[in-house]
Parts: sequence; structure tokens; C-alpha cells
Amino acid sequence: MITIEQLKEVKERTEQLNRYLDIDGKKMQYEEERLRTQDPDFWEDAKRAESQMKKVKGLEKWIKGYDEVKTLSDELETAFDFYKEELVSEAEVDDLYARSIAAIEDLELKNMLRQEEDPMDAVLKINSGAGGTEAQDWAQMLMRMYMRWAENNGYKCVISNFLEGDDAGIKTCTLEIQGEYAYGYLKSENGVHRLVRVSPYNAQGKRMTSFASVFVTPLVDDSIEVNIEPARISWDTFRSSGAGGQNVNKVESGVRLRYQYKDPYTGEEEEILIENTETRDQPKNKENAMRLLRSMLYDKELKHRMEAQAKVEAGKKKIEWGSQIRSYVFDDRRVKDHRTNYQTSDVGGVMDGKIDAFIKAYLMEFGAQE
Repeated sequence: MITIEQLKEVKERTEQLNRYLDIDGKKMQYEEERLRTQDPDFWEDAKRAESQMKKVKGLEKWIKGYDEVKTLSDELETAFDFYKEELVSEAEVDDLYARSIAAIEDLELKNMLRQEEDPMDAVLKINSGAGGTEAQDWAQMLMRMYMRWAENNGYKCVISNFLEGDDAGIKTCTLEIQGEYAYGYLKSENGVHRLVRVSPYNAQGKRMTSFASVFVTPLVDDSIEVNIEPARISWDTFRSSGAGGQNVNKVESGVRLRYQYKDPYTGEEEEILIENTETRDQPKNKENAMRLLRSMLYDKELKHRMEAQAKVEAGKKKIEWGSQIRSYVFDDRRVKDHRTNYQTSDVGGVMDGKIDAFIKAYLMEFGAQE
């Protein structure tokens, strides 16, 4: 049975959410934005109408989310009083408490996703590190982990590029995770992932350390403006490899985009290379490659914003892009995040995509700083 202190905590966190989210302000804004959709000429500009409807639905979700928390909080308070009069059971009160806490934590977590890019789909690229077959096997294990995470959370996962390893595993792959707040959640996975295990590829049964890098960017849509200079683009075509039947190997449907990028802030130049073998249709693959290029350029702009903010807020804990973020030690049954110090012994669960606790720990610690 819950205590009076636990009930007070639920009530206090509910009121805090009301203030943090400015629910009264959101309700007023929702009514104003909804009225705009009732204009007789509203649907004449489809793009503007779609953007407006997205804004209305976004506000509605925040209001409904808070209303659910408030309803559960009030029901818990009532049930707590009714228990004293033996009108409800202890189990019913505890169940309401668990549901209240879950709803509060869900809304608190979403409150950490306030950046413009957080609601977008995500592009997740995995590259195996040095170490040959062992590292390539580790990269494929990570690929499976993220695909399972997407499946567990109701997201659609599309493999837009895939390069098999020499003997096992993969050298690289690119996944598109499609669904609301996919990038907001997965941005916590950006960095180097380290595996320590007794390698099945080592005849002496030695403990091996392998690395793979995970690079996550928001998948931008047409509403985001990104400057691409056509003169800096060049294309190659090639025959796709891997599964797909004879046609894949006979037709040059795979595309390779090279973009000579010049950093507008530093003047440094680099070549961005993107390969896409998602379909057997070359024009479609070119379109997909351009979309990935726009996402990468947008992500570079985001990094400049983060770096500029880090200089202003030098006293805050800095988030390094591309640094080693997590260790997976199979023999010791331990997975530890080095940024938040959150760890678990459920190695099997993590590799099956149960990484929400790591994502939550990261967002609760660093989300507000962004």
C-alpha cells in the first residue's frame, strides 16, 4: 500500500507539469490555432494547411497528455481516501499509483524533447571499427538491437544501405527509423559503442574488445530549408550486392552521391559520401540519397549550434559527439553508459532492443541543457 508521502509526490509532480508545460497557455493557443483551420480558404495552400494541422495536433497531444496525468492523480487521491473506508482494495490503489507514475514520467520525458528537430524521423548509421570480423559482427549486433528497439516502440525501420562484412557481420549500414520523436529518443545513441566478450572467432577463447560507431541525424522533410549547391554534387552508379535476386546484380541501381562540402563557419572542406541501395529503381535511390544529404547538412548546422551554446554555457557538462558512450561487457553481464553512469545486468534484454532506460537517463540528465 502506498504512503501519504507517495500520494503527495504524485500531486506535486502533477502540479509541476502544469507549470512547466504551461497547460493553460497551451489551451488558449490550441483554440486560436484551431480557429485558423476553419477558414473557408484554409486548404487552398496544402503545404501551409498541413503545417497548421501539425501545430494543432501537437498542442492537442500535450493537453491530452496532461489531462491523463491529472485524471489519474485525482483518481489516486480519491482511491486513497476510499481505502480508509474499505470501498477499494489495496491492490486497486497500488495499480492506480503505478499508472500515475508511468504517465507522469512519460510526460516528463517528452518535456525533455523540446528542440525543433526532436519530433523528426531518424537516420542511424552504424560503422564497424578496426578489428575485422569481430568488429563487423558487433556492428551487426547493434543493427539488430536498434531494429528490435524500433519494432518494440511501433516505429517503421527501413534499411537504406547495407554492406556485408568479409566473413561475418557488416561493415556499415544505414537505417531510417520512421515515427514521431524517433530522432529525439535516438540522439542519445550517437557515439562509439564498446563490446567486451570472449570472441567466438578467436580459437584461443580470448577476451576481445571491439568498437562500432553510431551516427544519428534527423531525417529532414521539405519544411526544413537546407542549402545544397548543385555544382558540388557528383554521382556514380553501381550494381548492388547482397540479397535481392539476380536483378540486383545485373542492374546498376545503386547510387553513390559525392558532395564537396564547405563549412560556412570555418571554411574547411570535406567530401560527404552517401550510398543508397534501398530499391531497384535508380531515380528513387537518387531521391533517397538527396534526402539523406539534406539530413546530414542539417545535422552539421545543429552541431554548430551545440558548440556555440557550449561556449556560452561553459559551466555545464559538455556532451561530446562521437565519443565512447557505452560499454557492453558480456562476461560480467553489465552494460554501462559512461555519460549518465546508468547500468544494467540485463545484457540479453539490451541486445533485444530494451534500451529505453538508457535513453531516459540521458534525456533526463542532458535534455534540459540542450
